Amino acid sequence: MMVVVTILTICGAGHMHAQVMKAADLEKYARVRYGEKWLDAALNLSNGLKLDKNESLTYQQVIEAPGKSKQDLYVALNYWATATFKDKQAITLNDKEAGCIIISSTIAGIAEHIGTLNKYSVSITPVIRLDIKEGRVRVTYTVQNYDVLADVSGGWLSPTDSNKSTYGDSKRKKDDKTNANLYDEQWEIARHYPFVEKDPQKRTCAKALVMTHAYSNAIMDKVEEALKHGITGTDDDDW
Repeated sequence: MMVVVTILTICGAGHMHAQVMKAADLEKYARVRYGEKWLDAALNLSNGLKLDKNESLTYQQVIEAPGKSKQDLYVALNYWATATFKDKQAITLNDKEAGCIIISSTIAGIAEHIGTLNKYSVSITPVIRLDIKEGRVRVTYTVQNYDVLADVSGGWLSPTDSNKSTYGDSKRKKDDKTNANLYDEQWEIARHYPFVEKDPQKRTCAKALVMTHAYSNAIMDKVEEALKHGITGTDDDDW
């Protein structure tokens, strides 16, 4: 896998609630791959990471599928995308002729922090782009921001009030039905650790970066598996 320095905008030759894995499973996956210490893991990863021209974290991989036509690959990826991302709005572009599928996929709760006064819950919404040609697929995975529910009165020393939610901001009430996909803040990855050393949210962003990186690996692995073996193991023409 490689980190690229541009976000591609030409297809072809040219929010969801179901995803590849849940945050808890992703954390287990990340711990096995990168260790238990998030600060160290984020710093180690940063040595091989570069932000693109839009200051986004962008990964790209070309997956070879010899002998498979563009149509075969499109069908396999369309099947994978619709089976994996249940929300109808997750697939933002599906163009068979151009050979391009774009998915905007939220995975919630990848990092949380409770401090003296504040509480944060971090989610990400990667843009996953699949460009399809004869015998190969290019996967581009991009994240620019961490989406953050910031609780300004949810820390350890905050006063307790059973009539207040203290999740999101101090004005939200306990029974507030605000859509969980409406985030209070966006933290630009480029403005936080490990790309910025002196970061007041250093520990939270260290874990968020590792989890974001781990999810990119999971996406690449799942796409490759779908291309080579299908998503059920019985996706072939011999029936």
